Amino acid sequence: MEEPAAPQPVAPQPGAQQPPTTPPARATKRAPSLVLVATGDGKGKTTAAMGTALRVLARGWAVCVVQFVKSGDWHSGEVGLLSQLGAEVHTVGDGFSWDSQDLERSAALARAGWQVARDAIGGGRYRLVVLDELTYPLNWGWVSLDEALDCIARRPAKVNVFVTGRDAPAALVGIADTVTDMRNVKHAYQAGIMAAKGIDF
Repeated sequence: MEEPAAPQPVAPQPGAQQPPTTPPARATKRAPSLVLVATGDGKGKTTAAMGTALRVLARGWAVCVVQFVKSGDWHSGEVGLLSQLGAEVHTVGDGFSWDSQDLERSAALARAGWQVARDAIGGGRYRLVVLDELTYPLNWGWVSLDEALDCIARRPAKVNVFVTGRDAPAALVGIADTVTDMRNVKHAYQAGIMAAKGIDF
């Protein structure tokens, strides 16, 4: 049986990047829990949080999701699946603010959702609490930023918190361990394409 031929060197393509050969600095310490924020005007903030929720559920740990703007009438795919897998999901909003018939009611729903979130964070049962779109009621004054920051900062040791939404307040960014700014490069909606089931919800 013949030995396989040695691979021949391939000339790099013009303009191609060279792969890194120096590893990044290694982390040397562990934290009991983390605060994560996904913000920015690009798609993927909720998707990132829900992917993290799946990862936590796969470890056999408890997850609570509180959605502050999305309406339960939207029947998003991730909510159904997370619920089936054992996550506790509270979809407390009534949709986009520009569709609201009563912004006072929308604000009251957000405040009620914050009570659920505050209890979930402080109770210590959940290893992950997702506060989906919390940045909006924080920025609109519907939920106290100071109270939210204090609750997150005082969370029990093993409770991770993941906050999503555009325009994350600077103070929230300041206490977070990991912050990702989703930048919109191009979005199908800008070309008039409607949100796609399974992709967007």
